Amino acid sequence: MTSSLPPVFVGCGFAAKYPEGGGNFSVPLQYLTGLKRMGRRGVWLEVLQESGDSEKDARCVRSFRRRMDFYGLEYCLLLRPPQIGGGAEEHHPEGMRVFGMPLKELRELAPDSFLLNLSYSIKPPLTNLFARRLLCSLDPTEVLYWMDQMEMGQSCHDEFWSIGLCMDAIDPRLPKPLVPWKSYFPLVDTELIKPQPQPRPTGKPRFTTIGQWYWDGNIMIGGEWRDYSKQAAFAPYMDLPKRVPEAVFELAMNLNPDDPERRRLHSLGWKVATPHALTRTPEAYYRYLAGATAEFTAVKLEAIMGSGWLSDRAAAFLALGRPVVTEPTGAERFLPKDSGMLFVSNLEEAVEASRRVLKDWPALAKAARVTAMECFDSVRNLRLMLGS
Repeated sequence: MTSSLPPVFVGCGFAAKYPEGGGNFSVPLQYLTGLKRMGRRGVWLEVLQESGDSEKDARCVRSFRRRMDFYGLEYCLLLRPPQIGGGAEEHHPEGMRVFGMPLKELRELAPDSFLLNLSYSIKPPLTNLFARRLLCSLDPTEVLYWMDQMEMGQSCHDEFWSIGLCMDAIDPRLPKPLVPWKSYFPLVDTELIKPQPQPRPTGKPRFTTIGQWYWDGNIMIGGEWRDYSKQAAFAPYMDLPKRVPEAVFELAMNLNPDDPERRRLHSLGWKVATPHALTRTPEAYYRYLAGATAEFTAVKLEAIMGSGWLSDRAAAFLALGRPVVTEPTGAERFLPKDSGMLFVSNLEEAVEASRRVLKDWPALAKAARVTAMECFDSVRNLRLMLGS
């Protein structure tokens, strides 16, 4: 039964435009399915920027609507035309094509509703329609950096929430926070993503991760430009497959077939997979994660800055009962002692942690699932944010 409490709109601007990214789509999905578990009315509010290719835009809209129907979610998808003139990006709903909830109903509901605005996806004046506006930062360091230089939602939100658990102790080379940040764990719906049996031993145990190998960000911290890509983050761990030959280490990274990085990684013992071929839908994404023994990944920017960031992907691994080997960001002190997460800072520690996963998998898998439920569960975190 749906609650009589005000509706909650989850604002997003990064899912509809990327239909082949099942893991990307999974991020806001955890909020909506979590709200459903709570008995709260949730509406996915998405702004899709026209690309200039009408056929591509139509495919994105169709894919988005199919997924909304699959999960039984209420939605309002706004197709935004190019903005005329310069200046800050603005969202004027009257000038957009609307799919799902009619604009009239959106306007009627908004003055009594919450907006959880993921990554400042929804901009004024659309943002300003809502009664209570929560900015949800999924990239703690970048948001802190850019908020000091431009409008990133600091002027049009009532509360500011970040999945950086250490916003009060982040690296002092970054600008001081302009807003009072509250912290929450990345969400995972532990009813949607349930624990899975240990992968069948058809071959060697597999460690994997998914992401973008290159990074197109461009920020200066402490007067220094640095490479904060996954490519740079993994550099200290390139010998890991040869050091732990009893396992397979796989990188599901978006690399073109002719990218020389593929050959280099293969030569070092890494297996390279194509995420668009394996994780095009959320269901395929969860199956891919469940097929691994554990995640191994390196962290660059958030580890250096000590933001306390943890990834939504790690949350999904944990919910599936999969241990996670990764680098510390400060978040480790907010987790149970036996969390199913093993934090490493160099190659030797990564070797030791990987071998511990292979040796103690049942205990680590159990701890991972418990941590997902106790820390990352979507209902737990939504109640914290909504105050109910």
